Amino acid sequence: MDDLFLIAKVRSIFGLGGCVQIESFSDFKDRFFDLKKVFVEIFGTRKELLVEYGKEIEKSIILKFYGFDSDKSVEFLLGQKLYVDNENLVELSDDTYFIHDLIGSDVVRNGEVLGVIEDVLVYPANDVIIVQDKDKRRISVPAIKDFIKCFDAGSKRMELKDNSELLYDDEI
Repeated sequence: MDDLFLIAKVRSIFGLGGCVQIESFSDFKDRFFDLKKVFVEIFGTRKELLVEYGKEIEKSIILKFYGFDSDKSVEFLLGQKLYVDNENLVELSDDTYFIHDLIGSDVVRNGEVLGVIEDVLVYPANDVIIVQDKDKRRISVPAIKDFIKCFDAGSKRMELKDNSELLYDDEI
């Protein structure tokens, strides 16, 4: 499923008509209301499910798939992760990137490669980029313009501002 992108997980069956409640991993809940298809992995095989509709009910996102019309017919989806392909990714605004674009990117400050992005932690105030340096130490970098000069997803390279302070995990 390397060419697919995780967007949600099926949490529960919703009602008797074949609907499921999902846990979204996306920052864009509206993406589920126009979604045409998703992919699941069942017994090691990728399966495509066509989305009949998506809607929000009491702050929960509900999906209904074509051909699944009872609670029994969607039981196999419980706990399954839902993925989309590249053509069904949300369009992002300028200076906004998917986490999968950031992971594996070189991080440079003052012309020197500090390390590679290994994770992005999502927090209410701002995201935090976790960089692993050549000595296997972790550096936390706030994902804000005060720290980041630029990012090029094509070359997988992030430049930090020259005067940006770094916070190493072993200094906390």
